[in-house]
Amino acid sequence: MDALPCQLAHDLALEPRKERWLVEGFWSERAVGIVGGEPKSCKSFLALDLAVAVASGTPFLRRFPVHGPGRVLLFCAEDSPHVVRARLEGIALAAGVDFAALEVFVITSPSLRLDLKDDRERLGTTVESLRPRLLVLDPFVRLHRVDENVAAEVAPLLEGLRSLERRFEVAIALVHHAKKGAGGARGGQALRGSSELHAWGDSNLYLRKKERGLFLGVEHRAAASPENELALELRQCGGALALHVVDQLPEVQDNASSPSERLLEVLAAARAPLSVRELRAACRLRTATVTEVLAALADNGAVLRTPGGYRLPSR
Repeated sequence: MDALPCQLAHDLALEPRKERWLVEGFWSERAVGIVGGEPKSCKSFLALDLAVAVASGTPFLRRFPVHGPGRVLLFCAEDSPHVVRARLEGIALAAGVDFAALEVFVITSPSLRLDLKDDRERLGTTVESLRPRLLVLDPFVRLHRVDENVAAEVAPLLEGLRSLERRFEVAIALVHHAKKGAGGARGGQALRGSSELHAWGDSNLYLRKKERGLFLGVEHRAAASPENELALELRQCGGALALHVVDQLPEVQDNASSPSERLLEVLAAARAPLSVRELRAACRLRTATVTEVLAALADNGAVLRTPGGYRLPSR
């Protein structure tokens, strides 16, 4: 039996720096990953915005550069073709893109199941034929009939997608639901089902609906992740809907509670330690305010700092 091929580490090929990002700061070149969030948190709009940006080479969310644009292949299991078209057309309008020239190919098959060999092979043949830069599958729950909570059942489906990425050098965005009421958990920990989903992703985008609006968190396996979440809103312009970045989000003034009281309330409701970024978003405070108050609370023993974040002493 032949041995497995091996190379010395310093002989492995270098990837050019310019190919590091597909979308700068948001999606790594050839990354597989999750676009996650609770129901009705605009996950599909975000995935379609990513598709329009890559297909057209225009900035993602109208401001984040795309490197090496190309075709996009899309499967939307929950939306009818006319809805998909309308959403894409609206995003193209917001981006100033000629919709008719947009190379976004939509799979019109009524179903696609990753747990069926024939469907996996047909998907592979389609990817091989079109050679897209990005494959968007929305949502994961409609792409199989396995138990999402069982790692042994989920892992083969994700490995099949990873195999597509390696064979055809295609980035893959898998839209997936977060657990309801998981706003206090980290993005990856809030995902529904097996932890295999979180572990699988190279680049992950997490949407959260909060009192002040919609927020986008970013997580990368091999690159620095932004400390702060990005505020977004779904805007209508001439009958078209598209997500836009909110530049200024005023700090909410709450005369009923002080910053320290708000921090303690959020920590009391959390099931796991929270980072400064998570506390900042949950309490609607500036980073400087959060770090200053946490330092004082820690000095007084009111909170504990752990490797995973901050928690109350009793938790």
